[in-house]
Amino acid sequence: MPAMLDPREVQFRIPSHHAGLSLFLRYLPANGDVQAKGVVLYMHGATFPSAVSVAHRFDGRSWRDELCAAGFHVWGVDFHGYGESDPYPSMSEPPDGREPLCSADDASWQVEQAACFICAHHSVRQISLVAHSWGTIVAGRFAARCPDLVDRLVLFGAIARRTGDAAADFPAWRLVSLHDQWQRFTAEVPPDQSPVLSRRHFAEWGKRYLDSDRTSRTRTPASVKTPSGPWFDIGRAWAGDLAYEPQRVTAPVAIIRGEWDSMCRDDDAHWLFTAFASAPIRRDVKISRGTHLMHLESSRYALYRETLTFLTGGDQAVDAIERIEGRA
Repeated sequence: MPAMLDPREVQFRIPSHHAGLSLFLRYLPANGDVQAKGVVLYMHGATFPSAVSVAHRFDGRSWRDELCAAGFHVWGVDFHGYGESDPYPSMSEPPDGREPLCSADDASWQVEQAACFICAHHSVRQISLVAHSWGTIVAGRFAARCPDLVDRLVLFGAIARRTGDAAADFPAWRLVSLHDQWQRFTAEVPPDQSPVLSRRHFAEWGKRYLDSDRTSRTRTPASVKTPSGPWFDIGRAWAGDLAYEPQRVTAPVAIIRGEWDSMCRDDDAHWLFTAFASAPIRRDVKISRGTHLMHLESSRYALYRETLTFLTGGDQAVDAIERIEGRA
């Protein structure tokens, strides 16, 4: 097992739906001095796993820490080809001429394996999902297919359907360097605005990012091998083919995005908000001075607060609930 990110962290390897492969889960229990409020599974985006997203500590504090302090049991899953989960066997082969690996459909079955394990571990029927970027497509597909397992759904930097050109072809996998990540992380900040990600924080994060692929430093430049399926899924969505039907999601949904997020624009959020027509509660929250990577930026605590507010619930009047359930 990899090094613990916290003394209380518990790590698991569980069987994948792919025969012979295992999925890695990291779990941090709710703080014992608060009343437990529920169970959360975090689903990462296209380029970096749970260790450098929900569990990464900036100045000693992570998103996971905030959720646990509020009473949530927090889990993270690494999809195949990321972090500590087994890579696809074909990731050891040349990438060209092969199907992009880790599609949203494939990843949704990985989530089902994780969700069933987590529900059994806590003896609960449902968990809440917090997903970022491409992970929101996976979360939506899973929530539509397995509604009985999902309590609430937080979609951060959600990918929506657009009308554009056909999705480009992608290889099976790709390499992503620290330079690539820095360019991506800073590109959305308007030129007349001050930075939202510090060089010091990025340097610390970058070391952990390269650690997520044990072979990263054998390459020049050092780079992490990642599946290309997520980028193909995003391209498909922007060409009009989103990999799930939002109207089939029946859990409460919150869309949380940054002011400068070019991957979740105002029109994207409006389309998604409308498309989640079967969700009993819908929210669209835009946070100032945030980009698509807001969980790594100066506005991250605003993201934490909005996520906690939605997951904690209490947003339905008791008398309304009683009328719905026939008790009044």
